[in-house]
Amino acid sequence: MKVTQLKLVFLLGIFASYSSSCSVQNNMVRPVPDRNTVKPDKNISKPKDSVVINKPVIPPKEEVFKVDLPAVNREFRGAWIASVANINWPSRNNLSVDEQKAEAISMLDMLKDNNFNAVIFQVRPSADALYTSSIEPWSYFLTGETGTAPYPNYDPLQFWIEESHKRGLELHVWLNPYRAHHANGGAVNSLSMVNKLPDIVVRLKNGMYWFDPANPKTQGHVSNVVKDIVKRYDIDAIHFDDYFYPYATYNRGADFPDRTTWNAYVSGGGTLSRADWRRDNVNKFVERIYKEIHAEKNNVRFGISPFGIWKPGYPEGIVGSSQYDELYADAKLWLNKGWVDYFSPQLYWPIDSKGQGFEALLNWWKSENTLNRHLWPGLNTVEIKVQDRPTEIKNQIEISRQILKNDAGEIHWSIAGLTKNSNMLPTLKNGAYNEKALVPRSPWIKVIPLQTPTLFTTDNGSFVQASWSTKNIGDVFQWVIFTQYNGVWEIEIVPLDNLSKEIPKYKDGKTLNAVAVKAIDRLGNESDYMAKKVK
Repeated sequence: MKVTQLKLVFLLGIFASYSSSCSVQNNMVRPVPDRNTVKPDKNISKPKDSVVINKPVIPPKEEVFKVDLPAVNREFRGAWIASVANINWPSRNNLSVDEQKAEAISMLDMLKDNNFNAVIFQVRPSADALYTSSIEPWSYFLTGETGTAPYPNYDPLQFWIEESHKRGLELHVWLNPYRAHHANGGAVNSLSMVNKLPDIVVRLKNGMYWFDPANPKTQGHVSNVVKDIVKRYDIDAIHFDDYFYPYATYNRGADFPDRTTWNAYVSGGGTLSRADWRRDNVNKFVERIYKEIHAEKNNVRFGISPFGIWKPGYPEGIVGSSQYDELYADAKLWLNKGWVDYFSPQLYWPIDSKGQGFEALLNWWKSENTLNRHLWPGLNTVEIKVQDRPTEIKNQIEISRQILKNDAGEIHWSIAGLTKNSNMLPTLKNGAYNEKALVPRSPWIKVIPLQTPTLFTTDNGSFVQASWSTKNIGDVFQWVIFTQYNGVWEIEIVPLDNLSKEIPKYKDGKTLNAVAVKAIDRLGNESDYMAKKVK
């Protein structure tokens, strides 16, 4: 072969080698994760750059999508259940445990069925306990003897909490802070706090005993009771009623017997008047309880239900007792300062009452609610002096809604008023309470937002089986289920342990289009939603 031919062959070899190298580089494929790669069958011929990906197949029956869901109704609907003097529960102090439980379940079922969402349950009527306590004795109103446990032993508060939450009802623990013994509370025995803490208890002329609100030991004792309950029980709120210093009639018009603590205050250089000093005692106590509750569990609210009139003349034309001067309760200050999460002044008078007009009083309390805490009036459902009580209560609810707007609510005194009048519940259920409602949010209480729940749907022929859950389910209190038929959304509020639902595909001639779900936390806050179309 000639030299020129050898050079040509050599150059052609280099060119072929270079072309082959470029071809390999241009055909390289970046590796993909093993879980998405199917190894090619060596027996099947395919281009070098071909990679087979196992793509998930989305079922055609459903589709996650974004949509504008309707707002859920918001209104606080509570009822007081009093244990003192066996007013509401238990109906007698000699009921068996089974009878006590049966009465409780009947009341809770009634509230659930009539679209209430909260129970204000009295567990400490007079320095005693309707729950297991190492601080104060079992209540006379539970077993007929102070300090005697129910038999067989159980914890009534725990029972009420569990049964309330099963039904999507909040459980607010109602305590009377200063009453040490009720005149209807049987004999004072060795286990009574009257005898256990005699240095801070005084006797009133009507036979009741009262803790001295000025004594630091009183404030410390009640504080320990509250913190103990908040720490050990899964409650939704602590609730105080209107009894601070006692009403004057309790001591037959005589001044409250606090000479010992007053003299100690004056001797120590105190400069306040006796009335201002008493109010200052209560003010410091209310602020302390509010802060201690939130320090222990931030999602537990604090509510107070004061007497409905702060002072006569506020607003103009209002007459009657002055809690400021008689009970030494500066309730306006507590609301102004935001030492409560909700405030329920007892507006127990008719709408057309000239000296205590319902609307005028509610508007005045609203004007004092400068920090926008919840303002939910107490209604006298039991014995308001009108001819048609159900209509009066219905009208008071409508007035409250007009005044309070999106933060409406009320508490009924008491659960007996809902049952003793045969027209009361039908009037509410067919009118103001015709649909369930979530409690209003408490935006000043900061919490970690709920995660969006995961929604699963399965086509089971004539219905769709929906189920849902979320990672932080321990923070969930309720669920809201949305179903859309022929483009119109329907809303259902269900308790925490309801995690699935059979949803008809066809209802009243309408076709199911979509399903959505939201989680609701202990303060009424909503998570984001997950929605799926149904085909």
